[in-house]
Amino acid sequence: MEYNTQLTKLILPEYGRNVHNMVNYCLEIEDKEDRTRCAYSLIDIMGNMFPHLRNVNDFKHILWDHLAIMADFKLDIDYPYEIIKKEELIAHPQKIEYSRPTMKYRHYGKTLERMIACAVEMPEGEEKDQLISLLISQMKKSYTQWNREIDDAAILEDLYELSDGKIKLNPETYVIPAFKSQPNISRHRTKSIKNQRRR
Repeated sequence: MEYNTQLTKLILPEYGRNVHNMVNYCLEIEDKEDRTRCAYSLIDIMGNMFPHLRNVNDFKHILWDHLAIMADFKLDIDYPYEIIKKEELIAHPQKIEYSRPTMKYRHYGKTLERMIACAVEMPEGEEKDQLISLLISQMKKSYTQWNREIDDAAILEDLYELSDGKIKLNPETYVIPAFKSQPNISRHRTKSIKNQRRR
């Protein structure tokens, strides 16, 4: 007795081994006309296996493509359709180029760097001071996501570097407003679930 694991691997398993055996038989037919008639009979059998797909566009074309695939593109007949090429099956998709903007500090992000550049170009005044204050606050929030200890002096030094030395604040006199960090929601939910299970 032969097990399926001992037999050759099916190219399109959805058609079953009997159809694959018939395809192999069709390949061995020497006369081209007889071979073509056999191929058309195979297409009818394959179509009857999936009657619910008959309303699908190009259903017959798909069947002929499948027949060519199962025959490893070695079936010498006059196909009624232009069948798929073997190279198209093994062709690798084109590589998608992702934009990788250069950033001095990834934890601040590119958008914040652009906003700092905008702040540099603004005329001196209250509006510029407010924007710088907002930017520093955002930098502090981003900084705390990567560092447990908050270092205001380091943040102001980063601002100085990101602005190409055009925004300089004295860490001894400038105090970055403190903010309340948001709790980790996923961690909070996990704890509450565990407490409910214990109850």
